[in-house]
Amino acid sequence: MRNDADISYAGMTRREFIVRLSALAAGAGAANRLLARDDRRARVVLVRHEKVLDDEGRIQPQILQEMLDQGICALFGTRTAAEAWRQLVRPADQVGIKSNVWRPLRTPVELEEALQRRIQEAGVASERIRVDDRGARQTLADCTVLINARPLRTHAWSGVGGCIKNLIMFVEKPSAYHPDMCADLATIWQLPQVRGKVKLNVLVVLTPQFYTAGPHHYERQYTWAYKGLLLSTDPVAVDAVGVKLLEQKRRAFFGEERSLQELARHVRIADEKHKLGVADLGRIDLVKIGWEHEILL
Repeated sequence: MRNDADISYAGMTRREFIVRLSALAAGAGAANRLLARDDRRARVVLVRHEKVLDDEGRIQPQILQEMLDQGICALFGTRTAAEAWRQLVRPADQVGIKSNVWRPLRTPVELEEALQRRIQEAGVASERIRVDDRGARQTLADCTVLINARPLRTHAWSGVGGCIKNLIMFVEKPSAYHPDMCADLATIWQLPQVRGKVKLNVLVVLTPQFYTAGPHHYERQYTWAYKGLLLSTDPVAVDAVGVKLLEQKRRAFFGEERSLQELARHVRIADEKHKLGVADLGRIDLVKIGWEHEILL
């Protein structure tokens, strides 16, 4: 009786054929793992200026404008802010600035005006620019470009209020996203009214709030004059850097570790589950410009 091992497979014995097939399968598995490896990277720019707030805490508009210009140039690698803005908007666009009007720590009017100024200079008529927060679902849904701008603060329901969460006013029932510490906030970014429209995220860290005792809680002692702006095209990356900044401040203030990683898990989930952006600080290129005193990052 003939042994199966002696049967020829294209000039090979069955045993040789199986060995080669196993090697090919192992190689394919390694290749697939290599392809599956997450090599996505993100860029975040931090701009700080010692004089952006005066001794009374009032914003200096010209300095804030300069910070915005410096940040956007560094983010897009352009010589001038005008060049960068021409990559973001066109004269035919309807541009919406998604602001945040939470009274104790709102998006500064000075920043809204600085953004509008540069958008107009890029050729967009003033009547084609809208600024809104709580009415965004009605007023900004038909915009072709969105600029996302809000202050950074700790948040009772989502761990942190950042750029990911700032789009929640585009949904009819925001409370529907509150379960499990707002874990799936990133799904909002897939809705037709916002998907692919957000071209710039500005996380305001002029006076961030690093501790929250409950819903809508605000105490000035838990804010500090950091005097900065964080900019990115990636909302997850900019929030991840913001979380790190708050953690560093919490450690300095309380004298102990007070991590936000689990409380603000929607940032990690936005990366790992929804692939909205990059949450791993090791894959985020952080560019720092300006004032370095107690930079924490």
